[in-house]
Amino acid sequence: MIIDILTLFPASIEASLGVSIIGRARERGFVTINCHQIRDFTQNKQKQVDDYPYGGGMGMVMMAQPLYDCWAYVCGQAGRRLHTVYLSPQGPVFTQGKAKSLYAEHERFVLICGHYEGVDERFVEECVDEELSIGDYVITGGEPAAIVVADAVCRIAPGVLSSPLCIADESHMTGLLEYPHYTRPETWRGRTVPPVLLSGHHKNIDDWRREQSLQRTREKRPDMLEG
Repeated sequence: MIIDILTLFPASIEASLGVSIIGRARERGFVTINCHQIRDFTQNKQKQVDDYPYGGGMGMVMMAQPLYDCWAYVCGQAGRRLHTVYLSPQGPVFTQGKAKSLYAEHERFVLICGHYEGVDERFVEECVDEELSIGDYVITGGEPAAIVVADAVCRIAPGVLSSPLCIADESHMTGLLEYPHYTRPETWRGRTVPPVLLSGHHKNIDDWRREQSLQRTREKRPDMLEG
């Protein structure tokens, strides 16, 4: 799995995806995440990446040229046109299902981090295959969204987590929310671990966890049970 991220702030990507589980997976070669500085592909001394919008209005717009040249460089490295995702509040909301499909369908893909008022629409028309949002709100740049998407996709890859079973029962992987978890001590501030988890009876534990998943989903996300 290779993910190429086009960004104005590669350090912010590395600060998150260069540590912990994903950082270790990168070091061991299970996944590759390449950050590409868009400013390196500008054509003026000022390394300008944005300009005023035609038609007036507030804010600035990212220029098509540096974005395109950076994107073309990455595709050239790969030897082919790569599936390209623009992180945008106008895209459908990213889900676990989309993470699984990105992993299954694309061994390498590109994430575009926008800024300001967005990017020149001509770049979107020319290069972007799909847009994705991480929620119905607006943030200052695409980097947090790229981190979310890359993390969710990479942790599916074999070897990233200690065992495939680690993700088997997680929230959204099976269409349900995950059951509650407990660890030592057995009693904390008057709250005790459910006795079934101390019983050693694996079928009863599995049944309890299944029921807890259903109950949590009914209470917290009933929309997930529709249909």
